[in-house]
Amino acid sequence: MEALRYPLGKFKFPKSHTKKELANWIRGIKEFPGTFRTQVDRMTPADLDTPYRAGGWTGRQVIHHVPDSHLNAYCRFKLTLTEEKPSIKPYLEHQWATLPDTGKTDVSVSMDLLEALHVRWLALLENLSNQEWNRAYVHPEYGNEWPLWSVAALYAWHGEHHLAHLKLIRP
Repeated sequence: MEALRYPLGKFKFPKSHTKKELANWIRGIKEFPGTFRTQVDRMTPADLDTPYRAGGWTGRQVIHHVPDSHLNAYCRFKLTLTEEKPSIKPYLEHQWATLPDTGKTDVSVSMDLLEALHVRWLALLENLSNQEWNRAYVHPEYGNEWPLWSVAALYAWHGEHHLAHLKLIRP
């Protein structure tokens, strides 16, 4: 069951990073919407309502979750760049996945949102200084500081993590 929940393995926050690693994480975030769109376009209407594992989200829920999550990440970046160590607002993603907009909105709307969001996010990521990458926010559930470079690593993984879920439904 754990292999289906985390087909790429659980994310492990890096303790440090190199310029090359950061560039790879940014590239992953940049390329993700196109790769994700290709996978979503391959899915049938039945696939959209199929869970990727027993008790897991449907393809539709995964597709709508990704821009929800990435939008939250984008806002967290902006907060961190404009405030001193802000405490971010966690959200209950499993409850978000059951709200009416998830079931009633065509997945193409979330794909358009994801693509547009990543254009804005990349304009930010590709222009941060080393000092800005080291700015951090505080996650109130864990109490620790997360520097922005580590959040870039997380979201490069996050996209691939959910792409892998869709590939469990439609290889």
